[in-house]
Amino acid sequence: MNKEEILTRSRNENKDEGMSAAENKGRKIGSLVFCLVFIFITVFNLLNGQSNYAPAAMFWAFIAAESYPKYVFTKQKTYMVTTVAGAVASIASLGSFIITTLR
Repeated sequence: MNKEEILTRSRNENKDEGMSAAENKGRKIGSLVFCLVFIFITVFNLLNGQSNYAPAAMFWAFIAAESYPKYVFTKQKTYMVTTVAGAVASIASLGSFIITTLR
């Protein structure tokens, strides 16, 4: 395969590496901001006597969703455990949120 064939295939893929890099950087920044907002809401709720079930459900769902593709790609058991534990914690927190809200 010569240089021209490689360039032609790359152009035909319509995949912009610059855009992929920007999206990945955006995801990292988004994850950081999500965690900071989660911490703020959790501390705020603790100081005001509110429950943290709703933000905890979102946080654990986020952790599970982040870990699953990593497990699929690497097959590392750590990611599988994190995915399952995050999903269970998210469901438990969501259930607790619903129960306390409907009381």
